[in-house]
Amino acid sequence: MPSGSVKLHSIKKLGQENHSYEFSDEGKFRFATCNDVLKMVFGSVCAILHGSAQPLMLLVFGLLTDTFIEYDIELNELKDDRKECVNNTIQWKRNYTEAFGQPSILDIEYEMTQFAFYYVGIGAAVFVLGYFQISLWVTSAAKQIQLIRRIYFSKVMRMEIGWFDCTSVGELNTRLSDDINKINDAIADQVAIFLQRFTTFVCGFCIGFVKGWKLTLVIVAASPLIGLGAGLMFVAKLTGMELQAYAKAGAVADEVLSSIRTVAAFGGELKEVKRYDRNLISAQRLGIRKGLFMGFFTGYMWLIIFLCYGLAFWYGSSLVVDTEEYTPGTLLQVFFGVLIAAMNLGQASPCLEAFASGRGAATIIFETIDREPEIDCLSEAGYKLDRVKGDIEFHNVSFYYPSRPDVKILDQLSVAVKSGETTAFVGPSGAGKSTAIQLIQRFYDPKEGMVTLDGHDIRGLNIQWLRSLIGIVEQEPVLFATTIAENIRYGRPGVSMKDIIAATKEANAYNFIMDLPQKFDTLVGEGGGQMSGGQKQRIAIARALVRNPRILLLDMATSALDNESEAVVQEALDKVRLGRTTISIAHRLSTIKNADVIVGFEHGRAVEKGNHNELLERKGVYFTLVTLQSQGDKALNDKARQTFLKNSILTRKFFLYRASIRQRSRSQLSNLIPESSVEEEEELIEPAPVARILKYNIPEWPYMLFGSFGAAINGGVNPVYSLLFSQILATFSVTDPVVQRREIDGICLFFVMVGVVSFFTQMLQGYAFSKSGELLTRRLRRLGFHAMLGQEIGWFDDHKNSPGALTTRLATDASQVQGATGSQIGMIVNSLTNIGVAVIMSFYFSWKLTMLILCFLPFIALSGGFQAKMLTGFAKEDKIAMEAAGQISGEALNNIRTIAGLGKERNFVELYEAQLESPYRAALKKANVYGGCYGFSQCVVFLTNSASYRFGGYLVRQEGLHFSLVFRVISAIVTSGTALGRASSYTPDYAKAKISAARFFQLLDRVPQISVYSDKGDKWDNFKGNLDFIDCNFTYPTRPDIQVLNGLNVSVKQGQTLAFVGSSGCGKSTSVQLLERFYDPDHGRVLIDGHDSTRVNVPFLRSKIGIVSQEPILFDCSIAENIKYGDNMREIGMNEVMSAAKKAQLHDFVMSLPEKYDTNVGAQGSQLSRGQKQRIAIARAIIRDPKILLLDEATSALDTESEKTVQEALDKAREGRTCIVIAHRLSTIQNSDMIAVMSRGFLMEKGTHDQLMALKGAYYKLVTTGAPIS
Repeated sequence: MPSGSVKLHSIKKLGQENHSYEFSDEGKFRFATCNDVLKMVFGSVCAILHGSAQPLMLLVFGLLTDTFIEYDIELNELKDDRKECVNNTIQWKRNYTEAFGQPSILDIEYEMTQFAFYYVGIGAAVFVLGYFQISLWVTSAAKQIQLIRRIYFSKVMRMEIGWFDCTSVGELNTRLSDDINKINDAIADQVAIFLQRFTTFVCGFCIGFVKGWKLTLVIVAASPLIGLGAGLMFVAKLTGMELQAYAKAGAVADEVLSSIRTVAAFGGELKEVKRYDRNLISAQRLGIRKGLFMGFFTGYMWLIIFLCYGLAFWYGSSLVVDTEEYTPGTLLQVFFGVLIAAMNLGQASPCLEAFASGRGAATIIFETIDREPEIDCLSEAGYKLDRVKGDIEFHNVSFYYPSRPDVKILDQLSVAVKSGETTAFVGPSGAGKSTAIQLIQRFYDPKEGMVTLDGHDIRGLNIQWLRSLIGIVEQEPVLFATTIAENIRYGRPGVSMKDIIAATKEANAYNFIMDLPQKFDTLVGEGGGQMSGGQKQRIAIARALVRNPRILLLDMATSALDNESEAVVQEALDKVRLGRTTISIAHRLSTIKNADVIVGFEHGRAVEKGNHNELLERKGVYFTLVTLQSQGDKALNDKARQTFLKNSILTRKFFLYRASIRQRSRSQLSNLIPESSVEEEEELIEPAPVARILKYNIPEWPYMLFGSFGAAINGGVNPVYSLLFSQILATFSVTDPVVQRREIDGICLFFVMVGVVSFFTQMLQGYAFSKSGELLTRRLRRLGFHAMLGQEIGWFDDHKNSPGALTTRLATDASQVQGATGSQIGMIVNSLTNIGVAVIMSFYFSWKLTMLILCFLPFIALSGGFQAKMLTGFAKEDKIAMEAAGQISGEALNNIRTIAGLGKERNFVELYEAQLESPYRAALKKANVYGGCYGFSQCVVFLTNSASYRFGGYLVRQEGLHFSLVFRVISAIVTSGTALGRASSYTPDYAKAKISAARFFQLLDRVPQISVYSDKGDKWDNFKGNLDFIDCNFTYPTRPDIQVLNGLNVSVKQGQTLAFVGSSGCGKSTSVQLLERFYDPDHGRVLIDGHDSTRVNVPFLRSKIGIVSQEPILFDCSIAENIKYGDNMREIGMNEVMSAAKKAQLHDFVMSLPEKYDTNVGAQGSQLSRGQKQRIAIARAIIRDPKILLLDEATSALDTESEKTVQEALDKAREGRTCIVIAHRLSTIQNSDMIAVMSRGFLMEKGTHDQLMALKGAYYKLVTTGAPIS
């Protein structure tokens, strides 16, 4: 029988699930209109009628069998009477009639015609019912889903910004697409199919009990065994065990990839690959065990099924032959009735899964729909003032972001901003400047205190009205993917073209817009990608101006620009500030100098207030900012002049940098990296050729051979079953009881044998293929991990290769590749032998009938495939239709702050609703096609049967074909046809496997720019450690527009200490990374002992360098192992570890721990304090015995006490080594041999502490004011 019966659930369980499913439905259907309800009711009626069709067919089938057998028995009796006429049936019948005078023999052809009509009638009804049950349910679901999407999206757009901080945009997009699709699955076709299958289940059992309760009870008695098998198999399938088993290896991969710089610096790549591989063993074992289990249970199912057949036919035949309670037809009706009931019960269970996941998805979605936003931007409530002056005041405002409640951003902030004045907010990153601005826009409400506008608390004002007073220009302006004019129109609805032109003139944008070919109708591209930074800024300024705002907020409006554009944009801003209340946040002096009031922020408070000159005298926050910057500017201008003379072409790139790369809260970062861009690129991969996948699987060929052998035998089981089944029927027409009994017993025994054989071959197939597949997965994971660790560091900076993405790729891609080799081959072999054996057998017994049925075979296979596809549902097709709507929702959610600032939520909701129309239309069209297909696939079997039994009747009558052969041929081909269709769709996703493999091979084939595994490159014996940076220019590969190093020249002799000083983002750490060869300079050279770094062997170079960084990364293992990590080239003894620990002032502390050196440090060293972690990191660097020591802010994160200890340890470690120190604290730097003060990527001044003090330059100012150097 078709393998659907494998999915049987025990009946009791279904009852419970069914019950629970009905009661929660008001939830799922809460958006249904009357019309929808009518459709659903009518659809359900159709489904129930359709469900009773199959059992009906059994009644017909039973009569048909009886007719055939009667006919055969009569023939046999006649054979005994007139043996001389055996050779020619027709001839013989004529003689017979003459002799006896009455044709008592059945007219088999006439009877068969009647049955054919029954079949056709049932078939036609099934087609109509199938069509209606599906199309009605699908259309009503489409209507409800459209409504849910609309309500959900409009609700999300009303949420306050804090809610978006806590909910990632990706998650919301998934909910809009996948989760709502899940609800769709649960309330669409699946309900109808569930009802239909459930009805079949009920009717099948009814027929069984009505027609023959004894046999039914016998079969039911055996069914718990099947249920048990199915249940256990389900458990074996569902255990997420292999994911847990892989979790350990996954954790290793994640740990290693997140700390890739540490791994690279200490040359631990191969060690990590080995550690990863060791952890893969458990996952591999589990996978093989799972394969064996699956094979065992599948085999067990078949064994039980065949034993049941044997039992049923043996007991049933005794009821037919000995007690004559049943006719043979009744036997078949009862047997198949129960069988079909059981199978349909099994096939109904996936529907329950769909209901459950739909319910789960609905809970989340309805939760959001029912949530009331804390700040409802679309509400009508609140005052609107008649006159607005524009005085803004913060009264003791305290605030933290809802996404990070433990970090206090504003702490009792009190600031007054007078109307008509320009106030500048300055201060280091994270001091709360941007946050203050977001509070004015009422993106958030303060936790304590209040923000007032003209003395009114802004919480009492109408939000849309409040935001309409404010124009905002951000650091990264967001433009929408439409024309320039439309983008400016977003500022104020219904603005005339004249106003737009006036606004662009004020924003210095008019001229460049008029130079564009399409002028104002130029499309700006996704996220404004077609425009340069300066152009985007000016369009954003025009958009702010067109609102004619009372209050203008400038958040770093010019920081992302080069000098030229900055001047232009700055001029535009100076023009528009007049007469408005303006708040400007900036890091550049030029922007702030001429503000009326400057407010200095630090740690969420306003610490100073005054104008430029007053604040310079105070020597506080503002002063530090200014000194560092003016120096940088001076150096920059000198540098520019030199370059200008050198090549007299001033590249614009020269001025591209940002004073500080500000750290934004998560939601803002996600704007910079659009989440959708990752997926689009992956789609373009060519699927990998199977040959190459198999090449990786070659070592497992014996397993695959045995597996295929098992699969071939399994394929032969279906046809053998039909052979036995027809043989049973043949025995019923044998007249001699002894022979009859003997034959029946023989056949039942044969059933048992087939069961036992298939039990073993299923196990063989399951084990062999899972073994080869798991070994392949493990091999690929190892190779993939090896390849990942071999890439250059720049590759990891790309957000597509974030640790998360890479670990998932290892986890899923590698295991999906199995789908293209192991089990896939099994499936193919299985289907081929199945079809092959069936067709050969059928041709052998009756080629004419076979030819007729083969005409139907393609349709049967199609219908089998279609039904299997039905099980999985059709949600995938909807995704494409949803793309346009998805783009709008994606753009809206990614730029929610901009939209909220402009008060444009309603527009986006309307746009989105308009886009939902086409998926809805598509769904209606699909409903009809889909209903038709379903109806057709359901009625094919009926039609096939009607044609073939009618033709079979003709053959039996005219050509003396034995009737059992008719059954044999029909059942052989029909079962193998459906099996073929099923197999084609049950196969694990073949296409997916090929794409996963291709992604993997892409990784394996990528040639890193800086190769860790190669032996090429210079090595030399007497490594001294002289370092020279010559004219180094560098930009990070992921941010090519920001120049980090700008012609750095500095050198260190062997054994000297060089200290780098400068504000963050000036390129200190970058120079260290160039030395480690994490990157290579874009221009210029780094020399080590006179060798160009790009020519030096990478592992050799890194083995000579020890590094201690600001946040040292430790691995999740013991202290000793962490220290040993310092040198992965050799085995290190405990004595060495201890001496290194002593040098690092660590030994005493470790000895005080209960487990001493075997103490586990926890993930990322979380069990230790910072000072302890630092000292382990120092010991790790010492044990390397490096010639060059790099200390990247090694003590900055410590308190004074630990700093002393660590500093002592560092001073010891520095002896006799070339050392580069990056530090913020003077105490750390003073005694260096050379101090280099950097700003914006080049050296401003260098010399010893005393020389620099004498210069009275930047360093002098820093030291004398005692300001932190940051």
